[in-house]
Amino acid sequence: MGKSNTIAFRMQLKPGRVDEYRRRHDELWPELAETLREAGIYDYSIFLDPKTLQLFAVLKLRPGHRREELPDHPVMKRWWLYMAELMETEPDLRPREWPLVPMFHLD
Repeated sequence: MGKSNTIAFRMQLKPGRVDEYRRRHDELWPELAETLREAGIYDYSIFLDPKTLQLFAVLKLRPGHRREELPDHPVMKRWWLYMAELMETEPDLRPREWPLVPMFHLD
């Protein structure tokens, strides 16, 4: 298998929603986890800056991934609807993402 592709982005949590955001991710739907894995996503982490409520996400994509198909997946759409009250979203309810530019990596 070839080298993986790592991407990072930030999202914005709404004030007063930290505990609920964590709870929902602690109880991540098994069908959502499987959908993400099937799309080629792995080693996915989300971190919080408690001062700004910015969420920092980093994930790896397997070669041949299908991440671009996720917005059309019914489970993904249900999750976004479920999470929309907690964070800034696009009109289709997907979380707003601000891509981050890689600046340094150490293996």
